[in-house]
Amino acid sequence: MPGGKSDEVIKLQSQGLKVGMVGDGINDAPALTQADVGFAIGAGTDVAIESADIVLMHSDPYDVVRATAIARATLRKMHQNLGWAVGYNILAFPLAAGVFYPFVLSPEIAALSMSGSSVIVALNALLLKRLPLADVAASPRIQSKESTP
Repeated sequence: MPGGKSDEVIKLQSQGLKVGMVGDGINDAPALTQADVGFAIGAGTDVAIESADIVLMHSDPYDVVRATAIARATLRKMHQNLGWAVGYNILAFPLAAGVFYPFVLSPEIAALSMSGSSVIVALNALLLKRLPLADVAASPRIQSKESTP
């Protein structure tokens, strides 16, 4: 029953677990909404699709694992790019402002290096295309609180 699924999600969340729910029907909508991440099957009902955070276009259960892998890799890239941009700015701004005189960046060189920084960030983000999703589906890494050291 819909209430039972939602209650089970709440019970797991009260134990401190992150809960992902996969569903495709009207009965799944309350649990999809309650879960930390709701995955709806694209061929499911409109209510389930509207209730979920992510809509899977195929009925392949490994798409949940792939979506999780993509999300984790994207977050890693965001942290890498943020680290690169902050590191660059911590070094380049004082050089361009003349804080380390006589080591100074001319405005032209500072502008070129800023463009280069943007290119590096974009190229780093493009490396997400190399994410081996077939390997992820072949050996899913599912962790629970009990299995983590």
